[in-house]
Amino acid sequence: MSPRSSQLSVTRAVASGHTTLVMDGVLDATTYRTVRDAVVKAALDAPPLILVDVTALWAPASSAWSVFTSARWLVVDWPDVPIGLVCSHVAGRRMLARNGITRYLPVYANLTAARNAMADDVDPHRRRVREVWPAVPSAVPSVRDFIAHWLHTWSLDEFAATAGVVATVLVDNVLRHTDSDPDVRLETDGATVTVAVTDGSPSPACVRDEDEILGCLSELQIVHALTRVWGNTPTPEGKVVWAVMGPENRL
Repeated sequence: MSPRSSQLSVTRAVASGHTTLVMDGVLDATTYRTVRDAVVKAALDAPPLILVDVTALWAPASSAWSVFTSARWLVVDWPDVPIGLVCSHVAGRRMLARNGITRYLPVYANLTAARNAMADDVDPHRRRVREVWPAVPSAVPSVRDFIAHWLHTWSLDEFAATAGVVATVLVDNVLRHTDSDPDVRLETDGATVTVAVTDGSPSPACVRDEDEILGCLSELQIVHALTRVWGNTPTPEGKVVWAVMGPENRL
């Protein structure tokens, strides 16, 4: 029998320039994943900044606070949204520091202080577009046109060939291995371009061992060769497969 889940509530508020998550209840083994997924899900929506208020969150075991560093590492390569913690009482802030959380995430006494201190971490040049296609073969060329159109609009045509190949592989992977409608995101900070595709399968996209043993060049190995970094980020509904391209990856 599964252990009974402890009480926990997560309230999400979206404002101009940031998303706030207010957590209230118990952080333990039964709620750890709920807390982690809430932070990751907020980050995948790509707000400029995420602030997590943990003032009313209590952890029976201090090790449970590592959930926030775990969530941060899941999104550090992409979408790399700045995340800060807020705790209004001194004892809580000292406890977070004592457990090493502040090595990876800043902690502030209130939301205003957090917003002011982290203002410089927000990237004002980041641009994003997103669209969902039906799970049909014609989605692949349509996605390539979508990629080319927006990169031209952003004066980043030099990335179009590489991003088009990467998007083709990721969307084709969704169509062949899931029954999901591919949810495609394209974003840039002016120096790099990212393609991210969401689907409803929790199984991560990965290079098969047999391909590596036989020396076969699989589609995902092509993605690896054409990108600076790529990976999978789990979501409550499935996963996001993303790939970041820099100037060195232009074809």
